Amino acid sequence: MAKKITMQQIADHLGVSKFVVSKALSGKGGVNEDTKERVIQTASQLGYFSQKNAYVKKPDRKFTPTNGRQSVIVLMPNIRSQTRESLYWGKIMEGISLQLEEEGLGMVIISEQSVDSFLDILNPNGIFGLIGVGQISTPLLLEIHRIGLPIVLVDHEDPLIPSDSIFVNNVDAMARLTNHLIGTGHQQLQFLGNIRFSRSFRDRFIGFRSAMEEQGLKLNGAGEAMENLMGLENEEFTGEIRSWLLHMMKNRTMPTVLVCANDYIARTTMGVLIELGFDVPGDVSVTGFDNIEVGYNGIPLPTLTTVHVPKEAMGRRAVEKLLERLVKGDVPMEKILLAGDVVFRDSTAAVRIK
Repeated sequence: MAKKITMQQIADHLGVSKFVVSKALSGKGGVNEDTKERVIQTASQLGYFSQKNAYVKKPDRKFTPTNGRQSVIVLMPNIRSQTRESLYWGKIMEGISLQLEEEGLGMVIISEQSVDSFLDILNPNGIFGLIGVGQISTPLLLEIHRIGLPIVLVDHEDPLIPSDSIFVNNVDAMARLTNHLIGTGHQQLQFLGNIRFSRSFRDRFIGFRSAMEEQGLKLNGAGEAMENLMGLENEEFTGEIRSWLLHMMKNRTMPTVLVCANDYIARTTMGVLIELGFDVPGDVSVTGFDNIEVGYNGIPLPTLTTVHVPKEAMGRRAVEKLLERLVKGDVPMEKILLAGDVVFRDSTAAVRIK
């Protein structure tokens, strides 16, 4: 049997008092943010959160589908365009809502990011779990974990907080798309997107990189230096794309295909290419990811080759997983990957023979 990790062991590991560790893990004030983060990281590394101990408050209610009107918290902090109006996040929320309705459960939507405000809003009576949509801060997830609510995260995971998670299979889908492009003659491929923006962006880059390496092709920066290229639902990164494309034109190093981390980056890139006089896909092919219909400044764009993400299905699967977790709380945590389908449209073509 593994030895139980205590607060004193965490304190000894960090060279602080047990009182500091207790305050940091309680979700209350009195400890500066740097110390709190160190305590959380150390506790996670030592396995404190994943063990059965007094840190987690076990609910004194047992979930049954016939307990009357019960609700699930759906937490989607209003950051990075994570709103119900979003063409991406909104579809996930729709799937969650529809599945909860079919299960006879209610939904309490919270967009609050502050831990203290969240606790003020939360009334645990009748709440049996939480579904987090998009990026959520570690301190907030830690407090939810401390309360003892089961957590399922959609399109996000936190290495410090044990939870089930739902993703599309970003790595495999992007690898399939990249292999197709290589198979049609492209050897100068460029990934566009800040891989530090999200776990999905990073996984999509991993899929791109693996396909390139398998084919013996060289990576060209892979968009890592484009700090603002985050794929938000606006055009704040248009200037950066324009500057980068002008630089590539000047140096005669324009790739034959631009593999974008999502459809917002792809649509903006196509629009700027057309403004600069390029033919898409005759001169440069462009691909996206997510399968979202978005435009660019009223300019007619070719239909976009992309990867369809089953957004509503992700939301539905999150509800199913939460209900499974409520019934079988002791089974190992799962990372569930839904298949993404490559959709070929007019923004890509075989390499033009010159």
